[in-house]
Amino acid sequence: MSGGRIAWISLTPVKATRLHYVDEADLLESGLSGDRRFYLIADTGRLVNNKDCGPLQQVWADYDLRTDTLTMQFPDGEVLTAPVERGEEVRTRFHSRPREARLVNGPWADALSFLVGEQVRLVEPALPAADRGRSGAATFVGTGSLTALASALGVDDVDGRRFRMNFGVDGLDPHAEDDWIGKRIRVGAALVIPQGHVGRCAVTTQSPESGRPDLDTLKALAAYRGDLETTEPLPFGIHAAVAAPGRVRVGDPVEPV
Repeated sequence: MSGGRIAWISLTPVKATRLHYVDEADLLESGLSGDRRFYLIADTGRLVNNKDCGPLQQVWADYDLRTDTLTMQFPDGEVLTAPVERGEEVRTRFHSRPREARLVNGPWADALSFLVGEQVRLVEPALPAADRGRSGAATFVGTGSLTALASALGVDDVDGRRFRMNFGVDGLDPHAEDDWIGKRIRVGAALVIPQGHVGRCAVTTQSPESGRPDLDTLKALAAYRGDLETTEPLPFGIHAAVAAPGRVRVGDPVEPV
């Protein structure tokens, strides 16, 4: 098994909004510190994400833990900043699982609802909103895999933001990260154990700038990755549980233990 180095670290405090790139972050058992602290639900309690509402990728969100203040900047330039006011506890439907969360009162829900064209509410769960829970607390993709996908699509490059992964890794052969599943992998000062592949959906076809579909990533993945034996269909990248928390910085080694 080969190793590499951290090429980027990405996160966002509000699930489905524009990703932040950071130079370093604490990787905890629940995920990257500050990542996906909040998410959006419909009136029915169902999770609302980019697959439903691509324009959410145009919203930049920032959360200040020290002051407990949330800021969102919208594509028209409007900026909404306010302290987080937690309301009643509600039961939400997070993918196929029930999940308890608290409503977040403030100016953001109305503005987000107007942007996406349906009523949404902002909530805060007890633990960060990683799609696969603690077994998927961290996600990884090799930059070599992005190069291979670009070749399959016949384009010069593919923006890694389409896949919304926590970590990009330089120095790997295409899809070499698949070989890490079930192994112990050192990531900076942290230790992770990859649990499976990340299966892909229509979000990856969307431009990270506009949220509109503009690249048929799923057709390309089906053509050259569709027949593999994987934990999820149309695999691209892996998800991992965190065995030992630690600080991770861009440039840190990523290697099997």
